[in-house]
Amino acid sequence: MKSVNTARGKVEPVDGCATPASRPDGPIDPARRKLLAGLVTAYTASLVPWALAVPVTDAGHGAFVALSAILAGKRVLNSVLGQRLHAALVDIEPGFDADCQALLKQIEAQQIDPAKLQGALDAAHSSLAPLPRKLMRAWCLGLVGDGEATRCVAYENALDAVMVADVLKPPTYAYGPYGSWSNPPAAKGGDEHGNA
Repeated sequence: MKSVNTARGKVEPVDGCATPASRPDGPIDPARRKLLAGLVTAYTASLVPWALAVPVTDAGHGAFVALSAILAGKRVLNSVLGQRLHAALVDIEPGFDADCQALLKQIEAQQIDPAKLQGALDAAHSSLAPLPRKLMRAWCLGLVGDGEATRCVAYENALDAVMVADVLKPPTYAYGPYGSWSNPPAAKGGDEHGNA
């Protein structure tokens, strides 16, 4: 902060900025800081008010719900599916709740645009960079875990199916009656079940 000497010998702030000594109410008040922190928290919560309406079991689950709402950009997420996804993610990653809380704090502190979040985390080589991908994979595909430890928690209720449900129905794992997958592909003129 720039300051200038005045004719009276006092140092006054430039551009009307107050210094702790020049403030009319004296040094910084801890109660005032708490109030300001509360207002900032309330403002941040107003960005995702629908996340606050979902019942949460603890702070980790609350951070998961808030991050999910921010990343998915959805006003309403399936709360039962959210509980199942959260439980599955916590089960396979013991530090999951702490990571969710840390990422939510980082988003709030740095006011990161959700559309730019993944790029910012990747550019910073953050240890939290995989988290948004894991959350979106869980919500959109219904899958948690990697490799042989992958678990399908949702299928027809995953966001990728829900978003198009008004037009498309999620396919089953087989595109025909039982056993049709063992038939060779149909040649031209074959029926819909692969029979020539």
